[in-house]
Amino acid sequence: MHFLNTLKDYISTVTDFVCGYPLFILLIGGGMCLFVYSKAISLRCMGKALRSLAEKHSGEGQISSFQALMTTISSTVGMGNIAGVAIAIAMGGPGTIFWMWVSALVGMSTKFFEGTLAIMYKGKDNLGEVQGGPMYIMTEGLGKQWKPLAVFFSSFALIGCLCTMQANQLTESIVTVFTLKETVTTKLIIGLIIGSIVSVVILGGISRISKIASKMAPMMVTLYFILVTIIIIMNITKLPGVFAEIVLNAFSMKAGFGAFVGIAIIGARRAMYVNEAGVGTASLMHGASRNNEPTREGLVAMLGPAIDSGFVCTLTAIPIIMADQYHVEGVKGLTIALGSYEALLPGAGQYLLMLIVTIFAFSTMFSYSYYGTKCFGYLFGMQNAKYYNYFYLLMLILACVISLDTAISIMDLAFALMAFATMFTIFRLAPRVKAEMKRTGLY
Repeated sequence: MHFLNTLKDYISTVTDFVCGYPLFILLIGGGMCLFVYSKAISLRCMGKALRSLAEKHSGEGQISSFQALMTTISSTVGMGNIAGVAIAIAMGGPGTIFWMWVSALVGMSTKFFEGTLAIMYKGKDNLGEVQGGPMYIMTEGLGKQWKPLAVFFSSFALIGCLCTMQANQLTESIVTVFTLKETVTTKLIIGLIIGSIVSVVILGGISRISKIASKMAPMMVTLYFILVTIIIIMNITKLPGVFAEIVLNAFSMKAGFGAFVGIAIIGARRAMYVNEAGVGTASLMHGASRNNEPTREGLVAMLGPAIDSGFVCTLTAIPIIMADQYHVEGVKGLTIALGSYEALLPGAGQYLLMLIVTIFAFSTMFSYSYYGTKCFGYLFGMQNAKYYNYFYLLMLILACVISLDTAISIMDLAFALMAFATMFTIFRLAPRVKAEMKRTGLY
């Protein structure tokens, strides 16, 4: 037990450092550089990005651009959009949401570069099949001498894609809403049920995952929008105060400049987990697209942060700030959101949110397995990739019984290290993306 506590403290210390100033500079600073370098493509080409969704493609790949986007959204629009937003507000106040908006805007530019590179630099696995993703961008774009970087990314992706937070917080919500005894046995049973449901989908491969995700993603965002709209209508007088609090708190200097920077860092850190811009997971999915026009896939990928960090996170933040329950001592993560929705919609709020949470969590768990499988296949051969799914299912079950802090630390650290490798690659190859933009008239 002493060893586990020491390990937990060590992971938290390393995570707090890596996910502090270094990550903030990398994702926000780096994203802003790409925003300027691309001449604000996330603002200029939104209409073109939406039109790109309807276009049909016949290149090498397993899925359409629409399926790639929906599967990416189903992975990013998950527990992070509810529990992650609640955690951010509890840690840094309403102002963190403003910095999540900023992260979404610059993240759209980053995702454009990721999606474009995913099509520009596909590679072949050990079985001769065409594959896409950061590891292939690194070896095909930067050169074979950069394979150690590809191995570094893939190794941490095996950890980062385990969905520890989704399983952990889904279990927490079930225990809270249905007032179950919070024992290891109860959580283990819930974990076994979750693992069984997830296994039915992920063992069917990318085709089954993308088909289900392309139906789930639009449905779950629509349901969530309807629920929050009802809450807003019932509490419409509080709405102006919510947005005022977000903006004023974002630039508040009452607690000093250090507190202001801290709020921005917390917002950026949680945004990394929510929209994954710069992490590299998006190019794993967009690399499987049949689209043979790189910048067109980049435009499709660009829509992701606008939907998850911009739209869905705002839907979560409004009721939490309205209810003003994020100050309650000892209440963490999803419990804050459940309490807020119940306070604003008595008798039904927590149950309706529970339904949304369940859909969100499962959609993420379905998609993340594909990311991990691709990286496992890169490291150990695609013929062995299926074995990652069994490891993934086992870790989902174990995640149901570990603490929330540990789950967040593991995910954040792995994502941050993946982001350093991905952003380095994007910056090295940015001039080639710019050349591709000029070729297609986007620059």
